Amino acid sequence: MDLKFARTELDAKPKKVDLNKIETSVEKEGSVILYFDRENSHKDLLELQDFFEEKGKSFYMSEVKFGLSDNEYMYQVHIIN
Repeated sequence: MDLKFARTELDAKPKKVDLNKIETSVEKEGSVILYFDRENSHKDLLELQDFFEEKGKSFYMSEVKFGLSDNEYMYQVHIIN
């Protein structure tokens, strides 16, 4: 599963990351906060949640609005070991 990190510039393309890199980061750090782009499907993020909860991790996800427009948001994901 490939997900897209949140953009750092409004006109930039989001960078892709695969599940293995996220899992490695969680194992190394123990607790991570990640920001994902709005282009990710909600279904993929729920699959990410299921993946980490099956491994006994705590998973919290929310939408973060950064503008007044309906499409100016990103997903914040907090994974705790």
